[in-house]
Amino acid sequence: MPEVWLAVLAVCGGVAGLVWSADRFVAGSAAIALHLGLSKLVIGLTIVSLGTSAPELMVAASSALKGAGEIGVGNALGSNLANIGLVLGATALVAPLPAQPHLLRHEVPTLLVVTGLAGLALADGRLSQVEGLVLLALVPPLLWLTVRYKKRYDGVEEEDVEIQQYTMARAFAWFALGLAALLASSEILVWGARHLALAAGVSPLVIGLTVVALGTSLPELAASLASVLRGHFDLALGNIIGSNILNLLAVMALPGAIASIQMEIEVFSRDYLAMLAITLLLVTAVSSSLWYNPGQARLGRPLGILLLASYIGYYWLLFRG
Repeated sequence: MPEVWLAVLAVCGGVAGLVWSADRFVAGSAAIALHLGLSKLVIGLTIVSLGTSAPELMVAASSALKGAGEIGVGNALGSNLANIGLVLGATALVAPLPAQPHLLRHEVPTLLVVTGLAGLALADGRLSQVEGLVLLALVPPLLWLTVRYKKRYDGVEEEDVEIQQYTMARAFAWFALGLAALLASSEILVWGARHLALAAGVSPLVIGLTVVALGTSLPELAASLASVLRGHFDLALGNIIGSNILNLLAVMALPGAIASIQMEIEVFSRDYLAMLAITLLLVTAVSSSLWYNPGQARLGRPLGILLLASYIGYYWLLFRG
């Protein structure tokens, strides 16, 4: 019993450490990039977008190196489910989210293609090194195309006054401290998650899909709610779609790229298909909203309730046995 409580404390402490260290790591990275003369747009679309996925990436790498790559795969799928079902569902309950036309030209097609590729990789219940490396190799060109595309449109981020005031020395200090804390927190979280899985008698995949995924999705939930409360309604939807794309291309692929992973077949028939279903639900809502109300497309409270209900239904499906 003391081991169980120690594992619970390790998971809670690891999640808290990941949230704090990811924020410091992103701030330090962005400040260094500003000192090196990179534009705010490039920083926002590359460093910050990757930085917000840093907790998931660190957990994926750490779990693979410890021979528990299923935690990383479960984290990616579970985070995508949580991002749409929990984060967007809760955010839409707070305020209706506008759906911008550019979502159908760029973000939504990219999400559908990446989701399809992830399904092909997981269909046999195995994620090979070749599949992991292929998915990872798509990240750099995708970031390049995103930056090139966004430069044609408005996509300019607000300046962070705090980051602008960082000296180069302070930026490097926060970068180094954030990276070290990310590494340590991910080690603690993976250790706790593995021991929790053993104590609960469930697979590491299930722990990755639930406890770890919920923990690493906290930054997205906080950022989306904060964006809406500050009036930046258009940021929440785009950020979630971007995060889900990176989760599949980087977070899910990284453990496989380190070492091939053999998983239970439910990872496709249950978890991937659940993620696909809730993704298609979101895409259908965005498409129909833009089709019927092109000038005032909104994702409102009824969709928020449906997304939250779908997410709860997935948990029932996961634990009904």
